[in-house]
Amino acid sequence: METGPIKVGILALQGGVAEHAGSLRRAGARPVAVRLPEHLDGLDALILPGGESTTIGKLAKRFGLLEPLRQFAAVRPVWGTCAGMILLARDIGADPPLLGVMDIGVRRNAFGRQADSFVTHLLVPEIEEGATRPFPAVFIRAPQLVAASGRARIIARLADGTPVAAREGRLLATAFHPEITEDDRFHRYFLKIISQAGETGPPETIRASSAGENR
Repeated sequence: METGPIKVGILALQGGVAEHAGSLRRAGARPVAVRLPEHLDGLDALILPGGESTTIGKLAKRFGLLEPLRQFAAVRPVWGTCAGMILLARDIGADPPLLGVMDIGVRRNAFGRQADSFVTHLLVPEIEEGATRPFPAVFIRAPQLVAASGRARIIARLADGTPVAAREGRLLATAFHPEITEDDRFHRYFLKIISQAGETGPPETIRASSAGENR
């Protein structure tokens, strides 16, 4: 049986790929850039980074990635940050969902424009047992997490009660950008989710099912 660092893919079509890769390395994982369906083979998990969700969705469709990503999320841990949270959500307002695999509702750019970006500090007990040190959450044109239903549950809120992070089993979503801070506790938390998910082998149908998508 192969052993070694946990292999975490990062969807590398746009966004904070390098920043996530650096955080994963510091946490002891091996980052892998994902641009094509075959790049999902052998991965333990996947991160959908921030960026422009519309652009990422169009590029994912062009490269035949949408259905492989859905199938991957059905059997492997996936974490979406900012735009990545939009990709995961089943409800994104008037627009049809992109992957639609997580029981959350999201609204694009709800926290304002780039000039309205801000940093706040959140207490997130879920990421560290007995945690008393706040996590520095960076919001950049962030979407709002407006609902969590079914098995999805809120794990972090702003001081006014606004939800900003959720988990549904092996799926994780954050409206903010943990990757652009020096604090890697969220990445270590995701690695714990991966470890808890266990080893079930890579999905066998990922590449085959992509044939019907536009390349």
